Amino acid sequence: MASLRSLLKDTAIYGLSSIIGRFLNYLLVPIYTATLSAESGGYGVITNMYAYTALLLVILTYGMEPTFFRFSNKEGEDPQRVYATILTSVATTSVLFMLLVLAFLHPLSGAMGYGDHPSYVWVMAATVAVDAFQCIPFAYLRYQKKAIKFAALKLLFIVLNILLNLLFFVVLPATMGTSIEVGYAFYINLVCTALITLFFYRELTAVRWGFDRQLMRRMLSYSWPILVLGIAGILNQTADKILFPYIYPYADSHEQLGIYSASAKIAMIMAMITQAFRYAYEPFVFGQTKEKDNKVTYAKAMEYFVLFTLLAFLLVMAGINLLRNLIAQDYWSGLSVVPIVMVAEIMMGIYFNLSFWYKLIDKTIWGAWFSGIGCVVLISVNVLFVPRYGFMACAWAGVAGYGTAMLLSYLVGQRYYPIAYPLGRLFAYTLLAALLFLCITWSNAHLSLLPALALNTLLLLPYAALVAKKLLTKHPRHS
Repeated sequence: MASLRSLLKDTAIYGLSSIIGRFLNYLLVPIYTATLSAESGGYGVITNMYAYTALLLVILTYGMEPTFFRFSNKEGEDPQRVYATILTSVATTSVLFMLLVLAFLHPLSGAMGYGDHPSYVWVMAATVAVDAFQCIPFAYLRYQKKAIKFAALKLLFIVLNILLNLLFFVVLPATMGTSIEVGYAFYINLVCTALITLFFYRELTAVRWGFDRQLMRRMLSYSWPILVLGIAGILNQTADKILFPYIYPYADSHEQLGIYSASAKIAMIMAMITQAFRYAYEPFVFGQTKEKDNKVTYAKAMEYFVLFTLLAFLLVMAGINLLRNLIAQDYWSGLSVVPIVMVAEIMMGIYFNLSFWYKLIDKTIWGAWFSGIGCVVLISVNVLFVPRYGFMACAWAGVAGYGTAMLLSYLVGQRYYPIAYPLGRLFAYTLLAALLFLCITWSNAHLSLLPALALNTLLLLPYAALVAKKLLTKHPRHS
């Protein structure tokens, strides 16, 4: 299981940087919620704009990250030519995108509800164009297993972003009396993103720039279903934040969106784990295709993923009455979404683990179907129930959408690429976590802070012992 140990090592590096990075980046939430009141709707505007950005980033990379890993590991393909072709393609489309936004800036910003602030739109468009281009050098670092440089650049971006936000949202208003503008957040993001590009000097100058049309045709035939899958997948994460101002029937839509988003940020640890696992798991899986025990390794990786994400879920819920102080008190009315959002994140992570069967057999169209159906479910729940139930419908829509995609991927995958996942143990872990969650919820509701934390710590010991036992258990080698 040397390969599994390699996966765990890379996951630890990506995971540590992701956890530190997400924690540091989370400092923006108390900054924004402390300086932008819930009633102002400022944090809702930031949330809405970043939701658009996430969707556009998927479109502008059009599945080229997993395509790069797939073709770089294919026999007969030159990894450098693959890299150069993808880099040239993404750079060209990013520039064209930015030119289109500038050409139609005013009607576009009006349609998005920011007719009075067109700068929000063009600044975020420029940011996402540069970010899309950066995704390819970042993927190249992962391919070369330069996890430390990858992590360092991600952390550098976050540190710069936080320092500049502190300057413009806290220091200058307090010392110089300057006003606080929501748009500062978008300008800061653009500056930090552009600066990071300078650190890819070696990755951008060492490559022999060129464009292989035949290769690109083959890669596009592989990547277009991944693009559809990616659009559906990111809509599962952002559709509620994009749609909310349009479908919520009351005037305080940005206020309610800000409350929902700030509270859901407390569930960030689940996103950290799934992202860290994804960064290490994607190149690992494609590199495992020639190993005899690859299916056994995939099943074991799934078991570890479920174990650790459920532990993270319990840890967050055990300390929720302490963690809520990370956001301003006028945002606390949204805290009820935290466990629901975390369950949705776990389902998304499981779906990601399950998704590799169709990538490995070059049937990525299945992923497009699964994510597309899940997206339709999520959007339908939002449209039908947000007008009546507000942001609580957004949280449950995520569970419905990811749950649908997860089940479909498992059922179809067992027919085309069967893997003997330990379903009995996975169900047992989930049942134990659910029982502990109910006890922790009672403790948080009926005890004061310190007694609740003490009791919750005791309640977590059985699950922590289970995780420790699994980590210390030696697994037999498979021939």
